[in-house]
Amino acid sequence: METNFKDVVYSKCDNIAWVSINRPRVLNAFRPLTIDEMCAVFRDAWDDCDIGVVVLGGSGHFCVGGDVKLRGESGYKDAMGRERLSVTHLHRMIREIPKPVIAMVDGYAIGGGHVLHVLCDLTLASTRAIFGQIGPKYGSFDGGFGAIYLARIVGEKKAREIWYLCKQYSAPEALEMGLVNIVVPPEQLEVTVILWAKELLQRGPTALRFLKYSFNVDTDHIYGIQNLAHGANAFYYATEEGKEGTNAFLEKRPPDFSRFRKYPW
Repeated sequence: METNFKDVVYSKCDNIAWVSINRPRVLNAFRPLTIDEMCAVFRDAWDDCDIGVVVLGGSGHFCVGGDVKLRGESGYKDAMGRERLSVTHLHRMIREIPKPVIAMVDGYAIGGGHVLHVLCDLTLASTRAIFGQIGPKYGSFDGGFGAIYLARIVGEKKAREIWYLCKQYSAPEALEMGLVNIVVPPEQLEVTVILWAKELLQRGPTALRFLKYSFNVDTDHIYGIQNLAHGANAFYYATEEGKEGTNAFLEKRPPDFSRFRKYPW
């Protein structure tokens, strides 16, 4: 397939597909092009019968979610100026690809980037990885897998803390709450990912496929909720409250949401 991507580095070696978000100057914040390219490489890894495991990582940091500088009133602006919220398709791809997906997290996994690692089958993190949500602080939210599936992993109380307070958590804290599978020194992260991937390659691919389907079936109903939630989020961007969050982020100041507490519901 075409490998001349702008936002993604994609390679395949020893039955492992490596997908790396490559926008280090913005901490690997994604834009519509990033999502399009990631969907394309996941589709290629899906169709390639030689690939048994997919590894998702980033150049430097893992990912900090959508590029707020490109946020409009209904999504993120692409090269043609259209506003799109296309990350929904990537979420589906990560869950539905019939192969294990390993998140290799070094540095920040924040906001929409945090949701990406949550959706992966396994998360291996370095000791300098930082996890957390930021949406309610800066005019966004993910009421789909980013909230509901997260609660299945860490429990309702902890998931609400993560989303409501927008705190950041160290890799050991993430390990303690069951958010990651293992924490290793940064220099050992890639080697450990390869070892885990090679172990997975020694397992029956059909067994792994049906196990993934079985694990997913308990939360597949979230797809419908996700469509509603992402649609609501797109509308939220256009509200004065959503704009205040965006502007506060861009102006590097605390947001002032006090004037929006006027609805009794």
